[in-house]
Amino acid sequence: MAILSKIRERSMFLILVIGLALFAFVLDPSTISDFFSASKVNEIGEVNGETISRQEFAEALDAYKTQTGNRVSEMQAAKTVWSNLVRQKVYKTQLEEAGITVGDADIMNTLYETEFIKNDPRFQTSGMLDKSKLKEFLATIKEENGADWRNWQNYMTSLKDNLEKTAYDNLVAAGLGASLKEGETQYLTENTKISGKYVYVPYTSIKDDEVKIGQSDIQKYISKHSQDFQVEASRDINFVKFDIKPTIEDENTLKAQIARLIDDSVTKGNVAVKGLKNTTNYADFLSENDSDITLDTNYKFKSQVPQVVAEQIFKGKEGDVFGPYKDAGHFKLSKITKITQLPDSVQASHILIPFIGASSADATVTQTEESAKKTADSLLAVVKESKGNKAKFTALVKEFSSDKGSVEKGGFYDWFTYNTMVPSFRDFVFEGEKGAVSVVKSAFGFHVIKIDGQKNFQPVVKLATFGRQIQPSESTEDAVFKNAETFALALTNSKNFEEVVKEQKLTSQTAVGLQSLDETVSGIGKEREIITWAFDKEVEKGMSKRFDIEGGYVVAILTGKTAKGLMPAEKATAKVRPILMNERKATLIQAKIKGTTLDEIAKSVSVTVKNATDVNLQSPTISGVGYEPKVVGAMLNAKENTVIKNVIGDKGVFAFEVTAKKLPTTLPNYDSYRKRLANQRKNKTFQMYEAIKKSSDIKDNMSSFYGI
Repeated sequence: MAILSKIRERSMFLILVIGLALFAFVLDPSTISDFFSASKVNEIGEVNGETISRQEFAEALDAYKTQTGNRVSEMQAAKTVWSNLVRQKVYKTQLEEAGITVGDADIMNTLYETEFIKNDPRFQTSGMLDKSKLKEFLATIKEENGADWRNWQNYMTSLKDNLEKTAYDNLVAAGLGASLKEGETQYLTENTKISGKYVYVPYTSIKDDEVKIGQSDIQKYISKHSQDFQVEASRDINFVKFDIKPTIEDENTLKAQIARLIDDSVTKGNVAVKGLKNTTNYADFLSENDSDITLDTNYKFKSQVPQVVAEQIFKGKEGDVFGPYKDAGHFKLSKITKITQLPDSVQASHILIPFIGASSADATVTQTEESAKKTADSLLAVVKESKGNKAKFTALVKEFSSDKGSVEKGGFYDWFTYNTMVPSFRDFVFEGEKGAVSVVKSAFGFHVIKIDGQKNFQPVVKLATFGRQIQPSESTEDAVFKNAETFALALTNSKNFEEVVKEQKLTSQTAVGLQSLDETVSGIGKEREIITWAFDKEVEKGMSKRFDIEGGYVVAILTGKTAKGLMPAEKATAKVRPILMNERKATLIQAKIKGTTLDEIAKSVSVTVKNATDVNLQSPTISGVGYEPKVVGAMLNAKENTVIKNVIGDKGVFAFEVTAKKLPTTLPNYDSYRKRLANQRKNKTFQMYEAIKKSSDIKDNMSSFYGI
């Protein structure tokens, strides 16, 4: 009965759904299949008619994340995976048309040549790769069909993708050679030196306000050059950021609280509490008083102490307390617990004896901790008996030490500073005396250490430092929230964004060109929620919203929506206007140029004739003008002693007359230039792929995977 009741409740909804589907069918019968088909919903893209499904993308994404150890962000991973899937399908089409197939045998042969597989003991016999062992291993994990097999499948798929790419690139590159004649032409083009005279009229000779460029001109230009102005869908926002930061009042309150911890006090329950000045149990003191800094028992040189109190501390004595002082976002108290002299650097030699479980232990280590200690003690006795015999120590290092980095140097480490070694090793060599020998245990095993040298002794201190992070108070957080809400409320009441910013004396920022798969908003940081909101189809220009971000709030307003396709004229203005400006100025300059000789031309535009000596295309720079490859190219191809005018360059309009062309020395052959040309062409695999991709039919709706 409960089920029937639910059906009755939903009956009108079902009738409405069916009615909408039938209405859509009347308008376009093909829509009825889309309406009830899950295939369209499950597609997020298409390449040359081949679908990329949500499942395929999700599986590839999971595999990539596993492969990278989740060290990349979600959006970075998504973009990489999408790019890989598109590339695979683009190459697949090309390979099919070329009749090339990458089979299992090709993949296995590549596996056999992979270094980590050849060096894996599991797949070796007598130190050499045993193909049968690898095949047996793959067959076993395939039978189990667990995570290991899926990882290997992913790896072999990536091998196949790379093989397909390499096969296609090699196929194309085989046809991209170069002839000796092309090599000779390249040599002559690069090294022919041209001399002559020229007249140069810069674009800057005409004021910008003499040229009128309207939005219609910009629109015509981008329509004519539409291929250069294709853009992805994007959004623009303006925003105000409300940071929750501690105020001066917050800092003063915290400073006063910490100051009360210096001397002894009595609680309301009449319990005596020791302050930092009189306590001796520093770890308990830090813990009981909620220090945000743990106890550091290392010695500190003057450069390692907070510089705001370094001078005072190194003039102080044991038991002195300093602070509260502000350092690294904390208010701190520091007490000197010990003062001594230490060298700033030492030399030492050691023999490392690892044991099972030590950080340096590999599969060859069989000694227990107890037996390793006995070995180290035995070696210590031998070293002491040898009384500093360097050759003896070196021989023991080579026979017993597992520290590969120092074995060839007789276990010797040249001058190193205080924080270079692990604590137990460091404490012995810095606090002991030169020539002392001992056994010291560390995470790496037992060290037989000999102190070879110490220098630059200077004062050091041990400090017990209490610290609290400077954070905003609850009242400060409330005040910031209130300010953000007040601003957001003003916008919802249809007030102008910039007017409210001005009224409330705030600072606004812009983020232009946000794309659907971006994760970072300039000026804010990683805030995917803001981007998702900006792309919501229900959000229109002028709508605003308050967002909670790390350390504060953001109130954003959507100011622009750009659809995928041709860039709007207003967004192309910054790029197109300078181009059109120079084109119009070039036309005006050309109209002023009169005469048939360079002197006449120069006089007509009120400039002088200048000389150009030994210019060439390898470095197409004209003295007094700058980089002008188009003009130098025109000079290279011009007839000598002929005036050429109205040549449009990057910086202005030119007229020139070439007086001499100095050809380079003839070479015995031009094979080196031919090879260079051929290699340049063959190395353009990225450009080849981009060209193929451009000609492919790619439908990208990957952002729908993330709800956009």
